[in-house]
Amino acid sequence: MGQLREKIHDRKVLGLIRRYLEAGVVLPDGTRERTTQGVPQGGPLSPLLANITLDPLDKELEKRGHRFARYADDFLVMVKSAKAAERVMASLTRFVEGRLQLVVNRAKSQAASLKQCAFLGFQIGARGRAVWTAKALARFKQRVREITRRNRGHRVQDVIDELRRYVLGWLNYFRLSDTYTALCELAEWVRRRVRLYYWKQWKQPRTRQRHLLALGIKPGEVHMATRSRKGYWRMSANSIVQRALTNRWLHEQGVPDMRSSWIVLHYGPRARV
Repeated sequence: MGQLREKIHDRKVLGLIRRYLEAGVVLPDGTRERTTQGVPQGGPLSPLLANITLDPLDKELEKRGHRFARYADDFLVMVKSAKAAERVMASLTRFVEGRLQLVVNRAKSQAASLKQCAFLGFQIGARGRAVWTAKALARFKQRVREITRRNRGHRVQDVIDELRRYVLGWLNYFRLSDTYTALCELAEWVRRRVRLYYWKQWKQPRTRQRHLLALGIKPGEVHMATRSRKGYWRMSANSIVQRALTNRWLHEQGVPDMRSSWIVLHYGPRARV
């Protein structure tokens, strides 16, 4: 609040921000917990107040001539040697904890080669190319599993619409990544998750038979597929199911074509897919 008063002179605005900071948090069980420090996690003012709080850090790094990148409280400082990295990290820790009265999370802080560092879900891979981190990929797969969870009971189209929004948003975020081969494998995994959901939704052998026949599968093969005792995940990779729910057919239903989207993001809308 002291930093805000240096720039803001409207008492109503300052009072509103203070009320926001002191509003507390409602826990899942309905009880309210006081906020004696910091801001409510995920609040819309958090990024702005973080930038205001850390502005002196930016100025200090600029004054020292360091190259750095910062997003909210996540930042990298680039130096030329391991020895310089250790020295700068110790110095900045003293500055942040002494001058700014903030706590540095030492478990998440390190002085290391740039290839060993992650920043906003990115890291530097082979040949100096930007790639997504293993943690970012794990979060993506976990979210897709949640959307396509076979016991959700939602309409297939609703699931596909939700999946499309999430996947396209994720692709746009990681548009800087140079991961074409990995992305093609990921795209096939996403389509398999959708096939699994379709197979679960059809559920009864008679329903599956009707849909497979409508999609051009021969009656003899339809009987084999509908009477199979294999689990949903194994059936999602079954050749009969794949020939029925082709990549093109899934795309027509709204399942995002991740490969095509990646090419357009990297080479423009006129690129040949």
